[in-house]
Amino acid sequence: MTRPLLIVLTGPTAVGKTETSLTLAERLGCEIVSADSRQIYKEMRIGTAAPTDAELARARHHLVRSQSVTEPINAWEYEQMVGKMLPEVFARGGGRAILTGGSMMYVDAVVKGIDDMPDIPEELRNQIKEEYAQHGLGPLQERLRALDPEYCQTADMMNPRRVMHALELCIVSGGPVSALRMGAVKEREFDVVKLAVVREREELYDRIERRVDMMMEEGLEAEVESLTPYSTLTPLNTVGYREMFAYMRGDYPREEAVRLIKRNTRHYAKKQLTWIKADGGYETIAPGEIERAIRVVEGLKR
Repeated sequence: MTRPLLIVLTGPTAVGKTETSLTLAERLGCEIVSADSRQIYKEMRIGTAAPTDAELARARHHLVRSQSVTEPINAWEYEQMVGKMLPEVFARGGGRAILTGGSMMYVDAVVKGIDDMPDIPEELRNQIKEEYAQHGLGPLQERLRALDPEYCQTADMMNPRRVMHALELCIVSGGPVSALRMGAVKEREFDVVKLAVVREREELYDRIERRVDMMMEEGLEAEVESLTPYSTLTPLNTVGYREMFAYMRGDYPREEAVRLIKRNTRHYAKKQLTWIKADGGYETIAPGEIERAIRVVEGLKR
């Protein structure tokens, strides 16, 4: 009996995943499951470049603007949500579904599985928070690099919450968080083919610059301002929102916030490309290279 096929379509931010996934879904007659850890939140439309209503109408989507920032989810919870919906998504899509997005840990959670995270003792959590309050992020970054250099290659090391939590996990588990998050690959009831959309580096960076400018024109500042009551929540501690909140606190001018968003988005794109390269299982395609994508999909022996 033929097993269902999950088509993973990923790539760095601003590379053109949305249009490519939409065209591929239309050609294959299947549905799209988002693997974007921020587009899942309905209050974060502009700063995450979430699909528009017109784009959502072109193919049935799942986990786009479906959650509230007041109810954040982690990668393990995301894996559970996707696992429950995939059988019906496959059934409606003729045995195929597209998983698309740039949150690589979410992609791996669905494809490989993710371990349950251990509980963190309150005493340890308070201790690390106190270290951060007294000495800043730098010493915590250095400790984490010593304990788990692999995780640090792709993690957002400027995000205090992520650095502190990864350090907590390393200490509690007695090993690297990278190994803890992805232990033995879980058995799946579907096959997987992996596609990565890529562009030349300079072209990608130019698209990032223009996308940030467009976000500002579309009202990113107003969107972030409306989320001020939730600024300490985990979903909002991310590129675009983090810099705008700092600008609104008076930490630096608006122009500097925009510059930092562009710079930090470029850094994030580099981390995504590093993750894709390290995986070793992706076929690369150019944006909109649908015929090649279909050949890769159809060529998979199942």
